[in-house]
Amino acid sequence: MNVKKFFLYFTIILSLLSFGSIAKADNYPDRPISVMVAYNPGGATDFQARLVTMMAAHPKKDYLGQPIVIVNKPGAGGKVGWNWFASKARKDGYDLAAYNIPHFVSQSIVFDDTKYNIDNLEPIANWGADPAVLIVSKDSQFNSVADMLKFAKANPGKVTFSGAGKFVGHHIAFLQFQKASGAKLTYVPHTGGVPALAAVKGGQVMAGFNNLSDAFRSQNDIKILAIADLQREKTFLPNVPTLKEEGLDVDNSSVNFRGIMAPKGTSPEIIEYLAAKVPLMFNDKKTLKQMKKGGSPVRIMNRAEVQEMWKARKVSLTKLLAGLKP
Repeated sequence: MNVKKFFLYFTIILSLLSFGSIAKADNYPDRPISVMVAYNPGGATDFQARLVTMMAAHPKKDYLGQPIVIVNKPGAGGKVGWNWFASKARKDGYDLAAYNIPHFVSQSIVFDDTKYNIDNLEPIANWGADPAVLIVSKDSQFNSVADMLKFAKANPGKVTFSGAGKFVGHHIAFLQFQKASGAKLTYVPHTGGVPALAAVKGGQVMAGFNNLSDAFRSQNDIKILAIADLQREKTFLPNVPTLKEEGLDVDNSSVNFRGIMAPKGTSPEIIEYLAAKVPLMFNDKKTLKQMKKGGSPVRIMNRAEVQEMWKARKVSLTKLLAGLKP
């Protein structure tokens, strides 16, 4: 075979392969899509994932044209679900997952048994940013951060805090709070935000760090003393001070970014399709209305923006956690 014929056949083969990929992408999706949530049903991630995906199959909207089904795989602060997703999820675009930052990034830095990291997961789009808030039960003796720290310093180790697992946003907020305050506190990890919140309500722990959105919906049962962010949440909790306002060096490292991702190896055509459609779905007026009603802060970011955020958070968390490990 001469050189010209070789290149002609090579070009035809490439074209056919390309056409096959495009055809596959054009037929996608032709059935429901699964989105795995690594936390309990009813928690902030689960609650918000159901809201932001509810318009996926709307017949009058040019979103996905197929419903999204939420599948919960809770345990170990997200490790159970994300380990499954990184190692066993299908790579055909029908197995997607909700991500939580800083959770999966910090866990991949600290733990040796995580199968996930920013290099084997593909972000699609981000829907929200949910700060951690410091909470106590409604009948708690603490009415302010100052009240709590006064008691904690007089009673080292007796103030117990709940949170949704180890090295999730709640735990990072706790570690920063403990370091900044100089108080000796005790962290009690739970399997997710729902049981962690229930532990505060029921008095099993004296305090907790939890999601702003969950706390907002539970205001009748708890007191919210402070927010772990750089500024107040003006939409939902305008009267709650930041921990920085309370004189503590706690930044926004624990803010919980949430979005949707695919496993590495999913075809670029499908990822590009999802990256174009999913932010539109997140930004639907009905979705935004329900998110606001549920006390859920929205921060929509496209794939490129999320990729940069993941990289930046890995750098900052690697440095932060080196000085915070208990």
